Amino acid sequence: MATISAAEQIRRYTLGNGLRLVTAPAATGQVAAVNLWYGVGSRHEVPGKTGFAHLFEHLMFQGSGTVSKGEHFDAVERLGGEINASTSTDRTNYYETVPEHALDLVLWLEADRLATLREGMTQEVLDNQRDVVKNERRQRYDNVPYGTALERILRLGYPEGHPYHHPTIGSMADLDAADLSYVLAFHERHYGPDNLVLTVVSDLDPDDVRDRAERYFGGIPARPEAATAPDPTLAGPIGGPVVDSVTAAVPAPAVFLGFRVGEYGGREFDVMHLASAVLGQGQGSRLYRRLVVERGLAVDDGGSAADILPFRYTPSLFLVSAIARDGIGGDELESAILEEIERLAEGVTEEELERARAVLERDHLQSISGPSGLADTIGSCTQLFDDPALAYTWPQRWNGITPDEVAGFAKRLLTAENRLAVRFSPPAEDDSADESADGAAADS
Repeated sequence: MATISAAEQIRRYTLGNGLRLVTAPAATGQVAAVNLWYGVGSRHEVPGKTGFAHLFEHLMFQGSGTVSKGEHFDAVERLGGEINASTSTDRTNYYETVPEHALDLVLWLEADRLATLREGMTQEVLDNQRDVVKNERRQRYDNVPYGTALERILRLGYPEGHPYHHPTIGSMADLDAADLSYVLAFHERHYGPDNLVLTVVSDLDPDDVRDRAERYFGGIPARPEAATAPDPTLAGPIGGPVVDSVTAAVPAPAVFLGFRVGEYGGREFDVMHLASAVLGQGQGSRLYRRLVVERGLAVDDGGSAADILPFRYTPSLFLVSAIARDGIGGDELESAILEEIERLAEGVTEEELERARAVLERDHLQSISGPSGLADTIGSCTQLFDDPALAYTWPQRWNGITPDEVAGFAKRLLTAENRLAVRFSPPAEDDSADESADGAAADS
């Protein structure tokens, strides 16, 4: 297979300070994709100090001891390059795609902010970016319909104090309480070359890339002490059904259901990932055919009603969601979803599994089709599994899964005892009228 031969061209290096470098050939020449996966995410945060991993995603672009605020972005964009970053529970990711001749510049910029960010950090920078993140929380979570769904799901799925109990955005109160000394200490604890996977996808000779990485990163010392994360151990079902019912300004009732399943990378996760595709991924999935096409209960979502939140170090969450059509209540919608979930335990066909494998493989191949996506996936597989070749071979994990295996796992895991539900409902008409009257009185 082409993917196997491509996997054989991956090269791995480890610098003296612990930095892991991975190189892979690009499908198109004259472009270099640089991707950095730091092993720090929201799971490393503690109660009262949430949101710091994501805050750093912003702070890393606000200047260093050498580079002024905004210059990192400007330098890449002037070249016509792409640049961005993201944060999750298990990592923080920074990436650039630039013309190949600009690789040295990007490696220098990344090494510089790793080594000297704390020298450029000030209270003014912290205050500014804290306000930016708080505004992002308002725009993406607090002030949009169903925006707090994920936050509520995590609260129900993981007990208070567990490192996956909170979303990466953090809470307003914790962001307000952030102080400069803690921010500086957070960077020192988590941002070191020994906690970094650097991936470069290009047409350059791998040893050449290794020499460049050594030139820019080799002199940065490893952290004096490796940081640890709170214990993510969690066994057994959720203890449900547990329900969070929300009345909010939403256009229609919506139902979000979750079930704990295996950790990302394990056999149980792979089986349930395939089960999620059978149930709710694509327009050939059961939920789309039954709830959208045949019964007209759910809004047409294009076939995206089921998926899994992939957590590497704790049980993942198998999620199912739908928004009701006009005239359909939340109870009716939830009952219909549960009917389809229960039918999974009664059996699936090999034809359904073939369709599901095709859907998942298509999505995976699309994700690695460009140099940036390939670099990101290689970084992920290296940081989380110490196996960069998985970026090419991951679809093979679904090949041996049988219909009986899917039905068996569904029967054991998709149960009421292991279920959480977040329900959104619009205000009742009389409540809305009362609110409108109150609003009118306040404005007059």
